[in-house]
Amino acid sequence: MTTILRRGHLRSLSAVVVSALFAAPLYLALVNVFKPADAIRAHPLALPLSDFTTSNVVGAARLSLVQSGLKTSLIITAGTILLMVPLSAMVAYYISRWDSKAARLLMLFFLFGLMLPPQIVLIPTTVILRHLHLMFTYWGVILNFAAYYLPFGVFVFSGFLRSVSRELDEAAAIDGASSLKVFWKIIFPLMRPATASVVVVTALWTWNDFLTPLIILGAAHGVTITTGIYLAIGTYSVDYGQEFGVMFLASLPILALFLLLQRHFVSGLTGGATKG
Repeated sequence: MTTILRRGHLRSLSAVVVSALFAAPLYLALVNVFKPADAIRAHPLALPLSDFTTSNVVGAARLSLVQSGLKTSLIITAGTILLMVPLSAMVAYYISRWDSKAARLLMLFFLFGLMLPPQIVLIPTTVILRHLHLMFTYWGVILNFAAYYLPFGVFVFSGFLRSVSRELDEAAAIDGASSLKVFWKIIFPLMRPATASVVVVTALWTWNDFLTPLIILGAAHGVTITTGIYLAIGTYSVDYGQEFGVMFLASLPILALFLLLQRHFVSGLTGGATKG
């Protein structure tokens, strides 16, 4: 009994330590975004009680670098989701409903894509985009992200579709509906939890990516918000107040998206509930 209690206390202590490690950067960002630069340098861990200010956020919002970065990131993220989600859902529907050798091989192909780091395929991707005249364009970045995150969408959707009864497909087919109509009118609306999970995770990955937009889009043709955070750092000095303000604004859209879809997020990743 004593051994079990000790193990329980050890697990609780480990959980607290790990939670603290993850919460520390968030705490630093939140308390310092509302303090002037001098207070940040002097007391970075202190709460902004006597020197509370919103000038960091207001000043960061007025920067053209931030405004153009948010606009570019929104375009790329929205374009990636609108292209990737329907394609991955349709592929997952084919894989989960047609139990054939071709479907199993296709699933293995997409699972292999999950194991490839993005840095490995970045150079070949730039060569292909250059031949297609899509380098330094929004479409080049969107197509790259959509293709790279497609395996993740297929993996989540195919897992969720296993909990959706095939009797729905058969009943609709008896009524004369085509496979495409069955998918869009019946199956896809039931995939709302999985869709929310794919949208949130893909948006987070796309929004936070620094290297890919920097290489494919180029700083001279557009700046994403992550690239803007990097460019906002001076060569010889750093305005910490402004930097924290930029980071705060950069996190707001993804945070709002997660809060909007959080009701479906966990159920989508865990397979969803049985329908029908």
